[in-house]
Amino acid sequence: MKQTLAVVQGFHVALATPRALPKPDALPGRVAVLDIAFIAEGGGRNFEKTTLRFIDALGERLAAWVDHHDSRHHERYAADPRFVLATKAEHGACPEMISPALVARFAHIDTIVCHTDFDGLASAAKWIRAGHEPYPGCDADARVVDTCTGELGAIGRRIERALRAQPRDRALLEHVLGLLVLGARPTDSWEPVDRMAAGLAPLEQQAAHLAMRYEPCGEGLVVVDASAEAGTYDKTALLLLGQERALMAAVIDGDTVTFAAPFGSGVDFVARFGLSGGMPTRVSIRRSELASALRALGVSETMVLRWERPPPPTSLEP
Repeated sequence: MKQTLAVVQGFHVALATPRALPKPDALPGRVAVLDIAFIAEGGGRNFEKTTLRFIDALGERLAAWVDHHDSRHHERYAADPRFVLATKAEHGACPEMISPALVARFAHIDTIVCHTDFDGLASAAKWIRAGHEPYPGCDADARVVDTCTGELGAIGRRIERALRAQPRDRALLEHVLGLLVLGARPTDSWEPVDRMAAGLAPLEQQAAHLAMRYEPCGEGLVVVDASAEAGTYDKTALLLLGQERALMAAVIDGDTVTFAAPFGSGVDFVARFGLSGGMPTRVSIRRSELASALRALGVSETMVLRWERPPPPTSLEP
């Protein structure tokens, strides 16, 4: 995603991810960072090369950093009042951390850097609205989305389905942010959201098809290789379907493997895999690290070798 700035009610807004942070010199004035996790290992990135470099480059212009993802690097900033950091267990979603008192505490902000998901957009909108929810129940909807537990309200479901269908569509992300800032009113322009949301159904159908290929992999874990179908299915749906079959599910997609377990299950992939941070119940690692991850979960060596060196595809010729 090209990192350009939107302007929303006087705020510059940069849409970002932990691995794709904007250039600090492109961010005007005082900066608030919302729902951006301290990066963990993977893909050649680490905290020092990515998050710390960004923090140091902003310097005193960094006014606030509010986040709810686990990281052992939080302790570095325990005494720095600019950092409001929690764990996923403490706050299932970031918007619930943002209050009128918190926004007022950090005074004037020129630029907001927020994550590109429902949680991040709702956080930015709430900050722009001086700490008030975009609509009644928005905080709860963000928690449902980020923890995959509970039921979404009508507005949250409408937005969440669009974002899952087109998570990298910058025009959609900016449109959703604008809707949330205005209060997600029925009279606002919902056509782009509903049009994008309609595209999720075929991705969910493909996920259901792929879920039939899940294979047991030791106690409490199922694995599926969806590499050949990359980009044609909804990964969240596929992981949830896997968790209907076992406590933990893993999806292999090209060079990436994503592990997931239910929120509140007690599973902590961050600790099991020796990562510095992330969401305890959902992490992504490199394909080359799959064997060591499976061993960390107690999977037998026979199963480890099966997934480390998967069998060749079956010929379709007679």
